[in-house]
Amino acid sequence: MAPVLPLVLPLQSRIRLAQGLWLLSWLLALAGGLTLLCSSHLLVQLQYLGTFLAPSCPFSALPQVALVAGAVALGTGLGGAGASRASLDAARYPPWRGVLGPLLAAGTVGGGGLLVFALGLALGLPMSLVEGLEEGLGTALTRYKDTEVPGHCHAKLLMDELQLRHHCCGRHGYKDWFGVQWVSNRYLDPSDQDVVDRIQSNVEGLYLTDGVPFSCCNPHFPRPCLQSQLSDPYAHPLFDPQQPNLNLWAQGCHQVLLGHLQSLASTLGSMLAVTFLLQALVLLGLRYLQTALEGLRGVIDAEEETQGYLFPGGLKTAWLQGGVAHRAAPEKTPPEEAPPKELG
Repeated sequence: MAPVLPLVLPLQSRIRLAQGLWLLSWLLALAGGLTLLCSSHLLVQLQYLGTFLAPSCPFSALPQVALVAGAVALGTGLGGAGASRASLDAARYPPWRGVLGPLLAAGTVGGGGLLVFALGLALGLPMSLVEGLEEGLGTALTRYKDTEVPGHCHAKLLMDELQLRHHCCGRHGYKDWFGVQWVSNRYLDPSDQDVVDRIQSNVEGLYLTDGVPFSCCNPHFPRPCLQSQLSDPYAHPLFDPQQPNLNLWAQGCHQVLLGHLQSLASTLGSMLAVTFLLQALVLLGLRYLQTALEGLRGVIDAEEETQGYLFPGGLKTAWLQGGVAHRAAPEKTPPEEAPPKELG
């Protein structure tokens, strides 16, 4: 069978191909490095913000797969740069001759597969953040008061840091705090009749108020922060309850974190797409260069034309066997005819 997608490459074309591959390989290495940085940054963000995601949310798989894909792309780029540069020097190419096959196989199966998988995750997993943040932030609000419960001791600190750092309040707004008890029972006065009435009026025995934690306060507001009796229009005569954003953070943390994490995922997805495109170009170029040089039988600076291809003799031939050039089978010589016997 004829080779798949053959390409005739004279000496000057092989030189230009090697030079172009050297540049593309370094661009691939750069893209792989940037993918590593983006995925590492997202992993670091999830170490902090993962507290506010549901345990069942699979979003953390995206930076983990992208991290491995970026490392493989970086290695492929560095290997491609070395091989393409060595192909211009007959003395330096022989050690790379046995490396190109495994490099192409690892880059195609490992790197290409991981990049496609990571791209699929980048497109699909951000949608899981909506439910993951909904559940995780709801749990964080209910655990805010559990400062002395083992395993929940840092829930208040983490929630306060989240609201102060990201300028948000509650899950979808400041009124979310009205529906949870966020003051620990340790700091409630059981002799206070108001406290007793509030607890007894709740079917779950919770102390609910129309107030918010201090971390919901906007420090840019010129007057002291109003944290309690926010639903009473007569408690604060100079405060307009219809415009709480003048005193408290206007956005809920769900909206803020969703936008933040989806933005990081979008950036990572863009880097994965660029890396995949560069890796495909580098692998194709290396394959053509490899098969073209093998057709010269080691004399890589020969002036004669040679043929590069993707697969020798059809797709059934393994990728790793591309190191052997496509050569025509030797013609079979017909058997010699026996001399006629003399009739005697």
